[in-house]
Amino acid sequence: MSEDTSPPQAAPHRPALTRRSALLGLAAVGGVGAASVGGFAYAGGWLPRGERLTPARFADRFEQVYGKHTGFRRNHAKGVSAAGYFTANGAGAEVSRATVFAPGRTPVTGRFSLSGGLPDAPDAAPTVRGLGLLFHLPDGEQWRTAMINLPVFPDSTPQGFYARMLAAKPLPETGKPDPEKMAAFLARHPETAKAMAIVKRHPPTSGFDDSTYNALNAFRCTNDAGDTVPVRWSLKPLQPVRRGDAPPPPGRDHLFDALIAKVAQEPLRWRLLLTVGRSGDPTHDATRPWPDDRRTIDAGTLTIDSVHTEAVGNARDVNFDPLILPDGIAASDDPLLSARSAVYSRSFTRRAGEPKTPSPVDVAKARRTQEERR
Repeated sequence: MSEDTSPPQAAPHRPALTRRSALLGLAAVGGVGAASVGGFAYAGGWLPRGERLTPARFADRFEQVYGKHTGFRRNHAKGVSAAGYFTANGAGAEVSRATVFAPGRTPVTGRFSLSGGLPDAPDAAPTVRGLGLLFHLPDGEQWRTAMINLPVFPDSTPQGFYARMLAAKPLPETGKPDPEKMAAFLARHPETAKAMAIVKRHPPTSGFDDSTYNALNAFRCTNDAGDTVPVRWSLKPLQPVRRGDAPPPPGRDHLFDALIAKVAQEPLRWRLLLTVGRSGDPTHDATRPWPDDRRTIDAGTLTIDSVHTEAVGNARDVNFDPLILPDGIAASDDPLLSARSAVYSRSFTRRAGEPKTPSPVDVAKARRTQEERR
C-alpha cells in the first residue's frame, strides 16, 4: 500500500466514548459474551423471545447447511485479504461529519469473498460476491462495512433469512434446492420473490474487479449542522465492466485467480457513491430498492493495490460488523443490522477459538502459476 503523504486533516466533532461504542468495539474482536450479544439483539427487536432465534442458532444453521469448517467464517468462508486506501474529495461532508469524508486519504483493509460456508467451493459466476472494508480513521476510530454485488437483499427480516437458508440447501443428488421447499418458502415470503426477480434483472459481471458492491441496508448520516438524512452507499467500478455470461476459464478458483492477476498489473478503483433518500423511502427493508431518481454524491475513490492470502494480521481476523460506525453515521431501523452484528460476533467467537488451516486461496501460489504460463 502506498504511503500516505497527504497533510493531516482537522478532526470535526467527536463523541465521547460511550458504553455502546465500547461494547461494539469488544464485539468486533469477539470479546462480548453470549449474554451480551443476545441482549443487544433483543434490543434490536429481532429475537422473538418465544422462538429463541439466537445468534448461536444462526451459526448452527450455517453449519447445518454447509458443514463445519473449523477456523473459517460461517458465511463468505472463501476469500482473500486486500489492502489499499480511500481518497475522499470532501463531497460526502454535505451529509455526514464522519472524518472519512473530509478531503484526504484513509488506509483501508479489505476482503473479497464468495457467499456460502465452503472455504474450498469452486468459483461460479452466479455466487454472490462480497467486499468487506475496514477504514482506519484517526484516533482509533473505525468504519466497517460489508457489501455484496446484488442490487437488493433477498430477505427483509432475520427470520426470513434463517428460513431461506434451509429452504435453499442444495440436495446431494442434484446440487440444487428442493423445488417444493423453495416454492413453499417463497409463498410465505413474497418480499423475497420480488427481490429475486430484481436480482435476475441484474446479471453478474465477469469478476470481482468490475462488480458493483452495495451496502443494501440504510443508515442515517448527520452533518456538522446537525441535519440527518437516510443514506445507502455503493461502490461503482472504474474498471471496464465485462459481461459475466462467457464460459469460465479453467480452474476452481478462476474468479480469485483473475483478481490476483489484475491487482498485480495495476491498482483497482471504485467510486464511493452515497445515495440520499427522501421522506417515505423504506429504510427498514433491504429487499426494496429506492427510486432511481434519488440524488447520489460521489464521495471519493477506493483504491485496492494489493491482495494477500488470509493470515494473522490481515483481514482474516477482521469482523466486518456493520454497526462499527464512525461519528456521523448511525444505524437505521433496518432489523437486519442488529441481527448481522450479533451473528457476526457469534461466528467470530467460534472461529477465533478453533484451530486454523491454510486458506485454499493461496495468492503466492496463484502468482507463481500465472508466471509459469507466460
